Amino acid sequence: MTKITAAISAVGKYLPDHVLTNAMLENMVDTTDEWIVTRTGIKERRILKGTGKGSSYMAIRAGKDLIKKTGLDPKEIDLVIVSTATPDMQAASTAAYTATQLGAVNAFTFDLISACSSFLYGMATAARYIESGRYKKVLLIGSDMNSSMIDYEDRATCIIFGDGAGAVLFEPNVEGYGLQDEVLQTDGIGREYLQVPAGGSLMPPTLETVKNKKHFVYQDGRTVFKFAVSKMAEAAEKVLERNNLHKESIDWLAAHQANKRIVDATGRRLQLKEEQVMLNIEKYGNTTSATIPLLLNDYENQLKKGDKIIFAAFGGGFSWGAIYYIWAYNGNK
Repeated sequence: MTKITAAISAVGKYLPDHVLTNAMLENMVDTTDEWIVTRTGIKERRILKGTGKGSSYMAIRAGKDLIKKTGLDPKEIDLVIVSTATPDMQAASTAAYTATQLGAVNAFTFDLISACSSFLYGMATAARYIESGRYKKVLLIGSDMNSSMIDYEDRATCIIFGDGAGAVLFEPNVEGYGLQDEVLQTDGIGREYLQVPAGGSLMPPTLETVKNKKHFVYQDGRTVFKFAVSKMAEAAEKVLERNNLHKESIDWLAAHQANKRIVDATGRRLQLKEEQVMLNIEKYGNTTSATIPLLLNDYENQLKKGDKIIFAAFGGGFSWGAIYYIWAYNGNK
């Protein structure tokens, strides 16, 4: 019996029109372009503007971009997963609304929420459905409106995050391409270091929580940086070892774009050349669940069938992991 693997067959993206540059942030908080670039590598980020718009707005447009590029009939989609840290609302599924607006009327749907690791975990989840042989087309979308939980008077966080969405389509592959292996891990000790304290069941919204800015992101930058560098690299090294891969075997590192220094450090741990490390954080900032699919969109034309890619991510919780993946098509098809 031929083994079925899950391979990405198409990508799509959406980025808001509004660009928030470092120069603009200089007029909002005590910071400078040089300070931001030196510490994060970020030069600008996109912000979603307009009332009534949330993560689903961007997810729908990323999905439509993929559908338009491929000519895919949305009725053929079996499953829609929306990886996000900023769902439209509690209780109501963001993925359900997204699928309906895309015309994926035959798909079942769910949200996958695990901070900045959401898309990586979504890749592993989508793969299991494809590998089962029962599902043929799984649409995985990473979408986050981080500006909805950012205090633009907090220099520690407002310089980092941006809004955006990226989509990938997983389909069965019998040539051996696609997702090969993964190492996924969590440690609940990290919850206190990166969180939005209020708005959930532990601390429901009140006038007091709003007044005390408990609905904005809090991050202990030093602790998160230390854990992110070590855990992403450890997971990547473990997946390499398990698959008898050496640095010469790897073509690309596609790491979550949290901070350029974190990505660079992970690349050095894997002994990769600078040109093998995918980077676009300077244009978008940290878009949480959207960073990895946005990387694939930006690098699609450089990717070749058979390229070996290590995906890695780290997020609040703490959550982290790495995936070994073999690219399934020539990007300039």
